[in-house]
Amino acid sequence: MSPISWLTQRARALARLMAAGLGILAVVAAIATITASEAPAGGGKRFIVLQSTTSTAASGLYDHILPLFEAETGIEVRVVAVGTGQALKNARNGDGDVVLVHAKAQEEAFVAAGWGVARHDVMYNDFVIVGPAEDPAGVASAVDAPAAFVRIAKAMAPFVSRGDNSGTHTKERAIWAEAGIDPTAASGTWYRELGAGMGAALNAALAMGAYTLSDRGTWISFKNKGRHRVLFEGDARLRNQYGVILVNPARHPHVKARDGQTFINWLLGPKGQQAIASYRVDGRQLFFPNAQR
Repeated sequence: MSPISWLTQRARALARLMAAGLGILAVVAAIATITASEAPAGGGKRFIVLQSTTSTAASGLYDHILPLFEAETGIEVRVVAVGTGQALKNARNGDGDVVLVHAKAQEEAFVAAGWGVARHDVMYNDFVIVGPAEDPAGVASAVDAPAAFVRIAKAMAPFVSRGDNSGTHTKERAIWAEAGIDPTAASGTWYRELGAGMGAALNAALAMGAYTLSDRGTWISFKNKGRHRVLFEGDARLRNQYGVILVNPARHPHVKARDGQTFINWLLGPKGQQAIASYRVDGRQLFFPNAQR
């Protein structure tokens, strides 16, 4: 692809991000990841583009597993890390070869509509509710995740939402719905919608002394925890399943289906599953492989 063609495609992709209403932090992150991951490669290097989530990238998982895959196959994986909703939208637009995200209903709809070939479970972890150690809303004593959210709403305690249609945001909305609360009615008061990734949401929660929902992997990897703690965990509702999908080459003929499927097979096979299981931060396993083949 010529440099001019590449720049034209990138300009169109970034225009789509702006039109989608992403927050400025998310757009800046997307610019950085797209520029780094999709610039024209010299020497004909084999690579695929993986549309994925900020949680898998921010946790450091890809830094651990992708060099192992490249060493074995010679295929580089270039990650575009955005929210799940945006990752699926990018893939529908043909801006990727493989998708690895964590909102199963959206993934299944993506495949059912013909944009993806098949969806496979890859791994899971869980979500946790984090907040200030003082826990002014009494979240730690809630009986389940919806009850924890009810306590936050009743106390009008500050809560940071990613607000970006990511897998984490999708899970958060499901918990609010089960709690019977529409927090967007309080948007801009105690409920703060950020429109950005998990790291930015955690930083905002710390700055505001607010609660937020985080995937455990990003929380464990997050360095600036301050006085924030995991205050609620363990509810089965908080399971966080990740799936992988090959973008359908029948819809986008430029999709690198062979190399993309090679990556998927490796992820689902014993070497990929072991690589996922072996990733630890401070001695703690962040993701648990559960591929069914």
